[in-house]
This record gives sequence, C-alpha cells and structure tokens, in this order.
Amino acid sequence: MITTNNWLLGTLLAVTASTGAPAQVRAECDHRRAPETINFRVDNDLFGNQDQGYSNGVLLGLVSPNLVDFADDSCLPLPARWLNRYLNQLTPEGFEQQNMVVTLGHALYTPKDPDRPDLIVDDRPYAAFLLVGLGYNARSGNSLRHTQLQFGILGPSARGEEVQDAVHDLIGSRKFQGWTNQLRDEPVFRLVHERMRRFSPQENGRWGWDAITHWGASLGTLATYANAGGELRFGRNLPDDFGSTPLRPAGENTAPTRGRRASDEFGIHAFLTTDGRWVLRDITLDGNTFQDSHSVEKRAFVADVGYGVALTKGRWRFAVARYLRTTEFEGQDERPKFGSFTISRAF
Repeated sequence: MITTNNWLLGTLLAVTASTGAPAQVRAECDHRRAPETINFRVDNDLFGNQDQGYSNGVLLGLVSPNLVDFADDSCLPLPARWLNRYLNQLTPEGFEQQNMVVTLGHALYTPKDPDRPDLIVDDRPYAAFLLVGLGYNARSGNSLRHTQLQFGILGPSARGEEVQDAVHDLIGSRKFQGWTNQLRDEPVFRLVHERMRRFSPQENGRWGWDAITHWGASLGTLATYANAGGELRFGRNLPDDFGSTPLRPAGENTAPTRGRRASDEFGIHAFLTTDGRWVLRDITLDGNTFQDSHSVEKRAFVADVGYGVALTKGRWRFAVARYLRTTEFEGQDERPKFGSFTISRAF
C-alpha cells in the first residue's frame, strides 16, 4: 500500500522537478510568458452541513507558463519534456497560448450512517482514490480546449480511512465504522476532454460580467460520462480565464492567460455555475471493475449547481463555493451538498 502511494507521489515530483536551468533561460521564460501557478483546493461536505457521499477531496495543481512546444520548451523541466514526447497524441500544437497542468488529488466517499460496521446494501459503497493528472490546455482568443489523463489507485491503498479519521480527530467528529467494506484495490484511469468558450462584452472594464460555456466527456474505469454546462460571473477586474468553479478541469485559473496581470489591483467577483452529466460509469457507485463488490443502482443523469465568490490581489487568488447536486443513485434520500475553497499563487 505505501509503495503504491510513494510511486504516485514520486511521479508527480519527477514531472515537476527543477532541471537547474541556467538563470538566463529562466529569465527569458519569465519575460516572454505568464508565470507558473500553484493551486490548492479542499472540498468537504461539512461545508454543506452533511457527512456523506462525496465527503472530502484535496487537489494540488502545478500550472506551467505559456509554452511554445510541450516536448522541447526550456520553460518545462526535463522530465516533463521527456514524458510529453510519449504523450504527443494529447499535446496540442499551433495555438496562441498553451500550458501543462500536473495534479495530485485524493477523494473519499462514504454512506450516510457512520455507526454501522456492516455492509449497508442500500447506500453507496465506502470508496477512496488517489490520482495523478497530466493536463494540456490550448487557447485561441476566447476559446479553450483541455485534455487531461488521470491515473492512480482506488481502494485501501488510497488511505481513505486514515485521511478521514485524521480530519475527524482534528474537528472532534465521530469516526465512520464501516471502512472494512470499502471497494478493493484497483488501478484506475480516465481521459477527460473539455472545450470552453468565453463571452466577455466588456474586456477592459473595471466592473463587468462574462459567461463561459463548456462541453466535454470522460472515458475510463474511474468515470465515463458526457457533460455540458455554463458559468456566469459578475464583479470587479474579472480574470482573463475560463471560469472560477474548482470542480471543472480548466477552472481555478489553470487555463492560459494573455500575459501577466498588469497591476496589483484588487478584484472580486461572484459566480454561478451549472453542469449536467450523462453518466455511463462511476466506479464509486458501480463498484470494482474486475471483481465482485458492493454497488448501487446509479442514476443516468446528474446535475450540479454551484455558487461562490472569488478574490484576486496581485499573484494571489482565493475562491470559496458551495455546490448542490441531484441524487446520484436510486434510494438516496438526501441530495448531496458540499463546499470548496481554493488558494492560488502565481510565481
């Protein structure tokens, strides 16, 4: 179990490790393109006054500067350039701005009753997964396409019980007793592709609004679905990106921007987002792929509505959001609600 987790963490560190490039090379990268960004996000259902379903999630994301070439650009560390040569079917070419995103994520799911140690057949399975993601963004004007490959492990090796117990110890909450019934160890993957379009009638105004539409799909053992939706934003000094909702692959300011932020002016905006998914597979509801396991009868259509506020100041960004989701499986007696906050820093 520990070996698997160390391998995933090692992969992330290898891809993002510094190459010790000469100072003049780094200076040229800083001069000609927007800076690297680090995003840290936490989701938790306690923000929605629940303790069930999608119970907790953590995501660390590292975003490259805008790149000329994914395989040979000196602004990427050598391990990332080497890896991209083998993933050239995923890397875009010929766009105005393009960048690479590397993520390390963890998520866990639980049924409603924390006190039952037996298998609760009419509620969702206990499940946890740990994922590494390699994402590629390509922007032309107000259009963006995003492709991401995610791979990792589901099951006890993802340490869902240990993570939840640590959080509950911290906040003084009771522990869930049924983790012995969680889904078993299984390698998982998915390939995600999404396309976005931004409509901004007031590009340079201090106060204004914009709208972002999106559609896409996911294919893999972790999740297979088609999705579409949109986001509305209104506020002061709106960021030149493709959305503020952290649940979408190109949210959290991970998309290429058109240059550095001009000043340290304060920005604030509210956002309202929606997403609908036609779900063919969700391993956290359908159970293990290659062995018998606990499962429930999932609903084919699931929708999210979210709202929140984002703040920007210089190289810092903070966003907080709350999400409401339709029921995900037959017999679910309460609609999922959870919250999220994200901190971003550009370098």
